[in-house]
Amino acid sequence: MTNDLRILGVIPARYASSRLPGKPLVDIGGRTMVQRVLEQCHLAQGLSDVVVATDDERIADHIEALGGKAVMTSPDHPSGTDRCHEALLLAGAERFDAVVNIQGDEPFIVPGQIDELCAALVHAPGGIATLAQVVTDDRDLDDAGEVLITTTVDMDALYFSRAAIPFLRNAMPGPRSAQFRYLKHVGLYGYRSDVLAQLVRLTPSSLEKAESLEQLRWLENGFRVRIGLTEHPSFCVDTPADLEEARRRVAAL
Repeated sequence: MTNDLRILGVIPARYASSRLPGKPLVDIGGRTMVQRVLEQCHLAQGLSDVVVATDDERIADHIEALGGKAVMTSPDHPSGTDRCHEALLLAGAERFDAVVNIQGDEPFIVPGQIDELCAALVHAPGGIATLAQVVTDDRDLDDAGEVLITTTVDMDALYFSRAAIPFLRNAMPGPRSAQFRYLKHVGLYGYRSDVLAQLVRLTPSSLEKAESLEQLRWLENGFRVRIGLTEHPSFCVDTPADLEEARRRVAAL
């Protein structure tokens, strides 16, 4: 994939985790989780460079021992967006036109999915992009852990919600997902550097507080978020049970 943007990939990797302490350094089939994410990012064609943004020297030392790049960011950032912005400044903001924020707890992330986000960002008139998948299982519509998206015809976000939007007023018997193309959010973000600098100056908004979704702050302040579609599945490691499942997947390869 080629584009006109110099894109920095940022992998946030915090050591502290209430459900899985030391999460970035846990072993999954002989490699740490953050190592697996970093290796996949290096295979993405749309990224010009990749850094791990961490607040722990153990993680920074580990990344540098692997030959990767790490930047030490503040432990007090209120959101991943703020951490991403500091990482850009530390890596050299003048070197990059945009940033892609890649979750550090997805050891099986597909490089092609990162490239899909980069492509969406290149064509995002508002300078912000994220990804979504078409819902095929109605259980996703009733899971508050899933975030649903409605869009314009140009695939800019109208709203993000933990509720099933839109509500089907005249629903027929059978799966709702067969009656409307529902979209669920995939938590990767891309930002043009100048837009990211504006986002970190915004204060929390009423919709953001109501749904506990930071991206609603951007919409409330008039920013446009382009939605790209992906068919690649996501798997986040958040709990010890998730970690065991990740190890089983690696062992089965």
